[in-house]
Amino acid sequence: MTLFDAQGTSRQLDLAGRWLRSFGEGFYTIGSAGHEGNAAVAAALRPTDPALLHYRSGAFYCVRAAQAAGSFPTDPGLAVRESEPASTDGGDSGPAEEGEPITLDLTRPDSEGASSEPEPQPASVGPEGVRRDEEVVPPAEDQGAAVPEAESVPVGAGVAVDAAGEAVVGIPVEPTAVGPVDAYTEAARDVLRGMVASAREPIAGGRHKVFGRADLAVIPTTSTIASHLPRAVGMGLALERLRKVGPGGRGTGRAVAVGDADGATGSPWPPDAIVVCSFGDASVNHASATAAFNTAGWYDHTGLRIPVLFVCEDNGLGISVRSPQGWVAATLRAKPGIRYFAADGTDLVEAYRVAVEAAAWVRRHRRPAVLHLTTVRLMGHAGADAETAYRSAAEIAADAERDPLVATARLLVEGGFASGDELLARYDERGWQVRRVAEEVLDEPKLGSPAEVVAALAPRRPVRVSRAVAEAAARAAGPNAAARTELFGGKSPELAGPLTLAQSINAALADGMLDHPGMAVFGEDVAAKGGVYGVTKGLRDKFGAARVFDTLLDETSILGLGLGAGIAGMLPVPEIQYLAYLHNAEDQLRGEAATMQFFSSGAFRNPMVVRVAGLAYQEGFGGHFHNDNSVAVLRDVPGLVIAVPARPDDAAPMLRTCLAAAAVDGSVCVFLEPIALYHTRDRYEDGDGEWLGEYAEPGAWAGGHVPIGRARVYGVGSAEDVTIITFGNGVRMSLRAAATLADEGIGTRVVDLRWLAPLPVADIIREASATGRVLVVDETRRSGGVGEGVIAALVDAGYVGAARRVAGVDSFVPLGPAAHQVLASEEAITQGARTLLAR
Repeated sequence: MTLFDAQGTSRQLDLAGRWLRSFGEGFYTIGSAGHEGNAAVAAALRPTDPALLHYRSGAFYCVRAAQAAGSFPTDPGLAVRESEPASTDGGDSGPAEEGEPITLDLTRPDSEGASSEPEPQPASVGPEGVRRDEEVVPPAEDQGAAVPEAESVPVGAGVAVDAAGEAVVGIPVEPTAVGPVDAYTEAARDVLRGMVASAREPIAGGRHKVFGRADLAVIPTTSTIASHLPRAVGMGLALERLRKVGPGGRGTGRAVAVGDADGATGSPWPPDAIVVCSFGDASVNHASATAAFNTAGWYDHTGLRIPVLFVCEDNGLGISVRSPQGWVAATLRAKPGIRYFAADGTDLVEAYRVAVEAAAWVRRHRRPAVLHLTTVRLMGHAGADAETAYRSAAEIAADAERDPLVATARLLVEGGFASGDELLARYDERGWQVRRVAEEVLDEPKLGSPAEVVAALAPRRPVRVSRAVAEAAARAAGPNAAARTELFGGKSPELAGPLTLAQSINAALADGMLDHPGMAVFGEDVAAKGGVYGVTKGLRDKFGAARVFDTLLDETSILGLGLGAGIAGMLPVPEIQYLAYLHNAEDQLRGEAATMQFFSSGAFRNPMVVRVAGLAYQEGFGGHFHNDNSVAVLRDVPGLVIAVPARPDDAAPMLRTCLAAAAVDGSVCVFLEPIALYHTRDRYEDGDGEWLGEYAEPGAWAGGHVPIGRARVYGVGSAEDVTIITFGNGVRMSLRAAATLADEGIGTRVVDLRWLAPLPVADIIREASATGRVLVVDETRRSGGVGEGVIAALVDAGYVGAARRVAGVDSFVPLGPAAHQVLASEEAITQGARTLLAR
C-alpha cells in the first residue's frame, strides 16, 4: 500500500502540473505518468544510495523521501524474519496474517521475468576468483542461467536476498505520520515548488524543476539527454576508491605520508553505497550514454569496480520518435561488462523483485548493471504535446490498459489488501492533499533579482582562497616538510634552478597532491608516459596508480570521471590532451559541471581543475587539432574559471589558486596551458634563459598568491605611450615587440590578463587609462575571441581613448608555415602599436 500511495501521489502531481499551467502559474508539465513503477526501484535501494534521476521519477522521489523520513522500510531486509518455506504447490495462499512472514521461492523454471546475460569474467580475474583489486568474486556464479520468476510479493513488504538466491519477504509496512502530514505530501510540496518556480524549492531554489535534495542523496540533473550518465560512472569509481584506500590512500607506489588529516576528504555516502542513475529509452542512443556504458564496461574489464545501477525506463518513445521494437533490449544486453536485468515496470511486484535482485548484485559485487524496465507513457510527453498527431487512438488506449497505478490497485484488490472503493477514496484523498499544497505554494516568493538568480552559480570567497593557499604553504614548510623533501628526492623545486613552464606545473601538481589527499590526476597518457609533453612525468611514481592514472581515450568520460569524483568528495584534476579534443565533451562542462551549484543552491558541488593543453604556435607539429585557438565556448559558460599561465613563475601560483578555489568554493576551473610555451627557455635571443622562472619556496607562496581575476603588468621603456593587453603566447610576442618599440623610443605597458574568465576588468581599465592607447593582442579568432570581451569591458567602463585589435583570422589553424598566415605575429603587434601612435 505504501508504494501505491507513492504512485498515486506522483500521478496527482502530474495532474496538478497541468492544472497550474492552465492559468499560467505552472512552468513545467513533463510528468511521470506511466513510469510510476520506479517506486519499486526506490524501495529496493537505501536512502543513502546516491541517485541521479531523470524527469519522470516522481514516484521514486516520493519513496525516497519517505525512506529518509523513517516512514518506509529503508532496506529490503528490515522487515524480514526467519520463517518456514512457503508452499510450493502453486496454490494461492492469500494474504499473510499479521506477523506471518512469507518465504519466496525463486526456483520456478518457467520464468518470464528478470533476465541476465551470460557474462565472461574479465581478464583481471585470477585463481579462485580473486580480482586485481583483491576482492573475492565466486568464479562460477551461474552467470549464464536465466533468473526465475518470483511468486507474488505484498506491496510494501521488505525482501532480503541471501547469497544462495533465496528471498524472504516480511510484513508490508505502512508509512508512519511525520508531523501533521505524511512524507509523501512533503515530497509533493518539493515537486510543486519546482513547478511554480518557488524560491523556497529545496534544491534549485526556483531556478529549474529538478528532482533533488541533499538529505535524500538525490543529486539534481539537467534535462540534457543522458549527460548525467558519465557523472554516475565517475561517482561509482570514486566511491570504490574512497571505500578501499580512503581519501588519502596511495594505492600502489612509493609510500610517502602525505596530506593534512584535518583536510582529508571522505565520501558523503556509506562505504557499501551504490550509485543509481535513471534515463529513458531514447537516451540509450545518445553519445553521452554510449560513453558512460563503454567506460563502465572498460573499467570492469580491467578489474576496477564501479558500483552503478543504470535504470532504463523504456516507454518506447522519445517524444514522437519510436524506439524500434527490441532495439533497447538488444543494445543494453550487448554492453560488455554490464550485467543486464529486465522487468515489466507496470507490474509493481515484478519490478520490485528484480530491482532488489539487481541492487543486491551491484552492492555485493561492486560492478555495474543495468535494469531495463518496460513502461508506458501516459498523458503525452508534456502538457503541450498532442500525441494524437503521431499515435493512434488504439495505441494510446493499449498503453492506458497497462497503467501501472491501475495494475497496482488490481494487485491490492486481488490480494485482499483493500477494496476498489477504498483505493479510489485513498487516491482521491491524495489528490485533494496535492491540490491543497499546490494552492499553498502559489503564493510563495519567486526569485526577484539578478543577484538572487546568480547567488549560487559560482560563489567567490577570495579571502578564504588566499587563506587556504597560506595554510597549504604552512603545511609544506611545517608538518609536511620531511615528506616534501622525500617526495622530490631530496631536492625541492625551489632549489632546482629556473624552471620551464612544464616543469613549474609539474612541481605545483606534486605540491598540490602532497597537500590534498583527495586529489587525483588522470587523463590520456598522464601516468606511464607522464603526458605527451612530460608535464605529469614522475607523478605516478610519487603518488601511486590510485591517484595518477591513465584513462580510456574519450573526453566525455574523462570529464565525467572528474564530475563524479568531485561530487563524491575528491579533488579531481583531469587532463584534456588537446584543446581541440575538449569540443567533443563541452556539455560535460557546460551542462553538468557549471550548473551543479546553480541547480542545487550550493547543496552539491563538483570541484574540479581541468588541465587543457592548447593554443597555437607549436613549431614542427601542427594542424588544427594540435594548435586549436578557440576558447569562445569556454568563456560562454557562466561561472567557469579560465586560467592561462604564460610564465613559469605565474603557473605554479595560479594552479595553487585554482586548487584552493576548487576546494574552498567548489569552483570549476579550466587551466589552459600554452603548448608552445611548455619548454620555451628564451625571451629575446637563443640562450638568454629569460623565459625560465624560479619556483617559490613555501614561505613565499602567500606573498606571491595570484587571486582569480588579477592581471600582471610589465613596463617596457617609459611605459607611458601604449598599453598592450594580451595573454598566453601573446605575452611573449608582445614583450618582444615592446623591446623593438623601446628601441624606437616608444614606452609600453604589457598587460598579461592571466585569467580569461573572469576577466581582470579593473586592471584592464586602469592600465588602459594610463596611456589612452590600447592594443588588444588576441591569439584566438577575431570573431568570438577574447579581444571582444576586452573591448566590451573598455566600452562599458566609458573608456574614451584609442583602441585597436590584433587577432587571429577566422580560420582553423593549417599545417606548417601556412599557420603564420592566420595567427597574430610580432610584426602585426609592432605595426599595430605604431598605427595607434600615428593617430
